[in-house]
Amino acid sequence: MKQFLAFVRKEIYHIMRDVRTIMILLGIPVIQIILFGFAISTEVRNAEIAIYDPSNDAATRRIAEQIETSSYFNIVKYISSPKEIDQLFKKGEVSIVLVFADRFREKMLHTGKGEIQIIADASDPNNATSLTNYLRGIIGVYQQELMKEQKVPYQITSEVKLLYNPQMKGAYNFVPGVLGMILMLICAMMTSIAVVREKEMGTMEVLLVSPMKPLLIIIAKAVPYFLLSCINLTTVLLLSVFVLDVPVAGSLFWLITVSLVFIFVSLSLGLLVSTITESQMIAMLISGMVFMLPVVLLSGMMFPVENMPDFLQWISLAIPARWYIAAVKDIMIKGLGFEGIVKELVILSGMIVFLLAVSLKKFKSRLE
Repeated sequence: MKQFLAFVRKEIYHIMRDVRTIMILLGIPVIQIILFGFAISTEVRNAEIAIYDPSNDAATRRIAEQIETSSYFNIVKYISSPKEIDQLFKKGEVSIVLVFADRFREKMLHTGKGEIQIIADASDPNNATSLTNYLRGIIGVYQQELMKEQKVPYQITSEVKLLYNPQMKGAYNFVPGVLGMILMLICAMMTSIAVVREKEMGTMEVLLVSPMKPLLIIIAKAVPYFLLSCINLTTVLLLSVFVLDVPVAGSLFWLITVSLVFIFVSLSLGLLVSTITESQMIAMLISGMVFMLPVVLLSGMMFPVENMPDFLQWISLAIPARWYIAAVKDIMIKGLGFEGIVKELVILSGMIVFLLAVSLKKFKSRLE
């Protein structure tokens, strides 16, 4: 028994020596329960909505109040012209727009019928369906209240208009997300073992005495995986267009450009992991497990970011895939060009500079 306990104690000491492994083993369950508990939700909440109300009467104001007090919508703007609607959707400021007919209450009182148009961004079909159903439900509640008060069978009809994806194809939503997940995981996973492999094989000394500068060594490690990622990008885009019938409505040039920038971000992230870990197993564990959950849950790939608590929304700002998926949707589905993805390009480019700088600093510290 003493020998058995000695072996157990020895194994405990061996595990406790590796602080990073302990943090991963104890931290991953905590992260998973938080992410799965708060991020996964089929409900759509706090969706941005704009209202066009040329009538501005008691009926339209009452409906707007009920929309504002619900947990499903957040009124971000009252627009003054229908011409603003298209720009709001292209800028991604709203997910849905409610349009009241002119002289809404007056016509409803005289004819017994009121007309409303619901315009939704259907690039995410599930999201659009949920939002239109919620909005119809709120309108239906007001209609019931009005019928009880006036004792007249008023009827409010709503016309639904779906932008960008009127056929409600699911591929329009998941192709950008899958593209971001594939590039992120493959690039980060492969490059995360690049420097660690040299340490484990004992060939790091050769790199240390070479005339190559640390920055060039890091970049050289990433080049082969960059070429492989370009092949993956080409394959996925061809399958998306010719097999899944997902169009590239915008500029192919800017789609490829933002994809290449995102590949560089993923490679830089993998190199950072490679410089701070000591074994390939830990590097693969970090890049495979730690990166995958945030990409799937916090990037907007599967669940709307606006549904999540504020602290998770803030964390999602640091997820490169969130910005890439948004840019791909804007180009492929909404047909936007450079002006529509400037913000995403700037953020992703900044991430490249930051990650390479940290990787270089960590690599230099290893040299010392």
